[in-house]
Amino acid sequence: MSRLTKRRREMVKKVEKSRFYTFQEAIDILKEAPPAKFDQTLELSFKLGIDPRKSDQMVRGTVSLPSGTGKNVRVLVIAKGDKVTDALDAGADFAGAEDLLEKIKSGWTDFDALVTTPDMMREVGKLGKILGPRGLMPTPKAGTVTGDIKKAVQEIKSGKIEFKSDRYGIINCGVGKLSFQNEGLLSNIRALVVQIARLKPQTAKGVFFQSLFLSSTMGPGIPIDPREFELIQRGEKA
Repeated sequence: MSRLTKRRREMVKKVEKSRFYTFQEAIDILKEAPPAKFDQTLELSFKLGIDPRKSDQMVRGTVSLPSGTGKNVRVLVIAKGDKVTDALDAGADFAGAEDLLEKIKSGWTDFDALVTTPDMMREVGKLGKILGPRGLMPTPKAGTVTGDIKKAVQEIKSGKIEFKSDRYGIINCGVGKLSFQNEGLLSNIRALVVQIARLKPQTAKGVFFQSLFLSSTMGPGIPIDPREFELIQRGEKA
């Protein structure tokens, strides 16, 4: 078993065992930790009350984080004609068709999101073995297969993210950088919790939000008080 670093030990001491924290308390603890050499990402980990073996209980969607992600998201657009110009005008990092498709076939995936037009989806779909495992395959549900390329690129650049429950019923999602103001982080948390709550499958029984942990890249997972979910959904918290 690997030993905890001095920095990690100091952070673990701040988290009391058998206690739940509010979002504000958890953010404060993570911000008071010894600094890292980079701007850490804050991540929420949800354990949902779903049966991940059932396709109708998968939770998947998108949300626009009001304060952005703090990350420079590299957007690739596969399109032709005027759509390429629209993509570049909207801030896409790469835009084109055959040349970029060939580049991806060769193993290039140096981008964070892929947007395409419906007429190009057939060609993009042939790259599923490369894009799928990396979470880069565009879908209409996520708004990344669309005729409105400009809008899609702008939304991604301004903080729109996609989330999906895994085979254990868990969603891990970044909600901003540790350097963000507390209110910015809380507004992002609020938006994410509300959106996931809206997507509760009708067939899911019992408690939907079973547990939630907030952590930073180099920090411990801090358990969040379940009552925070109820307050957020009623518009009284975060």
